[in-house]
Amino acid sequence: MPPASPSTRSRLVGQPLLYAISVFASLGVFLFGYDQGVMSGVITGPYFRKYFNEPTAIEVGTMVAVLEIGAFVTSVAAGRVGDTLGRRGTLFSGAVVFAIGGAIQTFTPGFWTMVVGRIISGLGVGLLSTIVPIYQSEISPPNHRGALACMEFTGNIFGYASSVWIDYFCSFIESDLSWRVPLFIQCVIGAILALGSLVMPESPRWLIDVDRDEEGMRVIADLHGGDPEDLVAKAEFQEIKDRVIYERESGEGRTYTVMWKRYKKRVLLAMSSQAFAQLVSLYGCQVERIHCAHLFAEAGWIGRDAILMTGINAIIYILSTLPPWYLVDRWGRRFILLSGAVVMALSLGLTGWWMYIDVPETPRAVVVCVIVFNAAFGYSWGPIPLYPPEILPLSVRAKGVSLSTATNWAFNFLVGEMTPELQELIEWRLYPMHGFFCVCSFILEAVYPETKGVPLEEMDAVFGEEELEERLEEEESERASLMSRRSSRSRRSARLPGASGQGLVSRLLGRTDGRASYEPIRDGDE
Repeated sequence: MPPASPSTRSRLVGQPLLYAISVFASLGVFLFGYDQGVMSGVITGPYFRKYFNEPTAIEVGTMVAVLEIGAFVTSVAAGRVGDTLGRRGTLFSGAVVFAIGGAIQTFTPGFWTMVVGRIISGLGVGLLSTIVPIYQSEISPPNHRGALACMEFTGNIFGYASSVWIDYFCSFIESDLSWRVPLFIQCVIGAILALGSLVMPESPRWLIDVDRDEEGMRVIADLHGGDPEDLVAKAEFQEIKDRVIYERESGEGRTYTVMWKRYKKRVLLAMSSQAFAQLVSLYGCQVERIHCAHLFAEAGWIGRDAILMTGINAIIYILSTLPPWYLVDRWGRRFILLSGAVVMALSLGLTGWWMYIDVPETPRAVVVCVIVFNAAFGYSWGPIPLYPPEILPLSVRAKGVSLSTATNWAFNFLVGEMTPELQELIEWRLYPMHGFFCVCSFILEAVYPETKGVPLEEMDAVFGEEELEERLEEEESERASLMSRRSSRSRRSARLPGASGQGLVSRLLGRTDGRASYEPIRDGDE
């Protein structure tokens, strides 16, 4: 390998660049985690409640849930925005909008201004929550893609934990600053992410898709060590370019209609994974994060002690997200999701039981159940956003992920709006009810294909779509040949030879009929 050039030595390349991008991009999900957690402590603070004239459960639920309205809107639009502005441009836009919304919340004079600020922050969160998983998946190598996505989720939980502890320490401030300071910190983090996105490299797959091949090759070379002559980097570039050329020559459209007709199964899997990630986490993600202090207060931990217990729980939550860094690319996605669903269902059932019998041991027992649940969720269904960008092709990846993320936010809104009322109306029954969703998710996971170690450009083989496409084109070729023979007989002319038994995909990719079907990389092959 030739020596590195001075320009290469002056910038990050290879693994340091890959992990630096992953850590920095995780600020996007850190912001979402922070925003969820910060409201948990803010809405229970005495100065906050006094400032907003003792808000009702509906008003609290509205202040929390309207963020999901804004996030839903931009998550639907993020598909087109991400294809137009690029992954980095969308990241910058989302961070700026989020910071503006945080500023409005910080300096709000009343309830409706707070609602407006939450909606604007939601617009930013919708862009970030859609584009960060796409960006992460498009820069990650197949055998480390799952681990890097799990690191991203850890960033989300770290944001949540940070906000809870900031809430706790700010609760000692005897003024409205006790809730304005935690909200203002959102603006600072958003500004850091916006500035950082200006120096991050663009996704090489997006660059190649818009015919900026030289820039795309440069990014790929940097990710592989900085040598533009590296054979692995060149091979990856060619594989991406071949896929882009094939999609164009095949006339494959990029509209939502074409995506739905061609990739309906993948889109439904992506959307259902996000929906069930919220249903199984209705207790662990939304109730536990946004209304966790309320839950602990309901179980017997009062006032500042409720926030303290939420902070301790958050630290354990972070620790539970670390094992998947190692396991997700070794055990695979399915086993982790299945085992997590079982533990979560049991924890939710026990939580409801302890709250039902309401004995002196209930507060401590609920804390244990919360911790066990969060450990299972953080280890399994928490990092599920890695799945949609993995299974969708480049031509419709941004649009498909935007639909799955919109599904996530639709369920988030339902959770945030209904949880306070459900906690008051059905009390302990809320938790076993959502344990049932965990059982449903266990059954649903049986239809999810394993994506461990599969390159993004070869995901068609996992779903059997290459073989199906080739069979359809063979049938079309046979029908065309039959019509040609009939026409030849009517004109009494000879048919030209040279018909091929392979489909268009095989001919373009240079494959033979005897090729083996794709199998994900096994541990021994890495």
